[in-house]
Amino acid sequence: MGSKRVHKTIRSAINTATSGDTVIVDHGIYREKNLVINKKVVLKGIGYPILDGENKYEIISVTASGGTIDGFRLIHSGTSSLEDLSGIKVYDSDNVTIKNNVLEDTFFGIYIQNGSKCTIANNRLRGISLSEQQSGNGIHCWKGDSLRIVGNIISGHRDGIYFEFVKNSVISKNSAIKNLRYGLHFMFSNDDMYINNIFRNNGSGVSVMYSKKIKMIANRFEENWGDAAYGILLKEISDGFMKGNYFTKNTSAIYMEGANRIHMTKNTFKDNGWALKIQASCMDVVLERNNFIGNTFDVGTNGSLVLNTFKNNYWDKYEGYDLNKDKIGDIPYRPVSIFSMIVEKFPTAMILFRTFITALLDKTEKIIPSLTPENLRDNEPLMKRAF
Repeated sequence: MGSKRVHKTIRSAINTATSGDTVIVDHGIYREKNLVINKKVVLKGIGYPILDGENKYEIISVTASGGTIDGFRLIHSGTSSLEDLSGIKVYDSDNVTIKNNVLEDTFFGIYIQNGSKCTIANNRLRGISLSEQQSGNGIHCWKGDSLRIVGNIISGHRDGIYFEFVKNSVISKNSAIKNLRYGLHFMFSNDDMYINNIFRNNGSGVSVMYSKKIKMIANRFEENWGDAAYGILLKEISDGFMKGNYFTKNTSAIYMEGANRIHMTKNTFKDNGWALKIQASCMDVVLERNNFIGNTFDVGTNGSLVLNTFKNNYWDKYEGYDLNKDKIGDIPYRPVSIFSMIVEKFPTAMILFRTFITALLDKTEKIIPSLTPENLRDNEPLMKRAF
């Protein structure tokens, strides 16, 4: 690192810096239109200096690999229906670190475009738009590899975190709360993991679509209510693994369509409308050692042919017995009620919920199964919670 020099503008300091230098920015308000970082430097803020995009500009554009942006408050980026203007945008660069920043009222927050081995850590992002059309995503990653998205708090954006064509990446310890559409949105992204995140009170929860080999571990999906809301949508995905997730107070905790070879274990479904809606297009889904507690409906489906496996789950609605005391119910449990089948075809039938006639239908169906799927059953239900 060379000798210290004082500059009047951040742009001047960046232009003068050489690769490997640190540019230290003192507390204050800076309106320098669009800052372009085109060399490997550390941009370090002291006391959260404010970079103001004046509702016109992208605030920071990174076009070089290896740099760091640390400790800034970025406000009021420009908006555009043609360009994805951002608080911080990385263009075709690798090993960029963006950490400890606060972004408020930016169109897109932090955007990685064709980058690898980048880290986005411990940032706070808050959008203020009222409609999806006027808002971009909080953390948006397009065509990335080996990214790390860790410890960020995102609210008020269209999607909290968005991945498209991103592989071998980890999303962990983030909170996506009160975003307009999804807390997390995956498209065409493979071999990724998300772990220990909180997705609460977003428009429609989380969506994982057209992807494969996704690991979803120890996340919380909470309070995603609405006509088309769910904790998580799994659409056209394969070879997934879900363990230790907690779903509570969602309209549908999980909605699965065209999902294949998904293994779910040690997940908790508590106080949801539907714990699981699994469409007939799903195959080789295995649910074992999960807890189903206090849900209005445990499982819903739209077909009679079921090619999936339910084994050793705990169902609080199970009324069977355990004569040999091996902690496994002696008779199978059928988690699909006849009333849930009726509601699937005629949603307005929900007006009859908790009436005598629906209770009578369900009791009769348990004794003489006729309409519910014959092979959608847990042959070895647990008598006590799985964990």
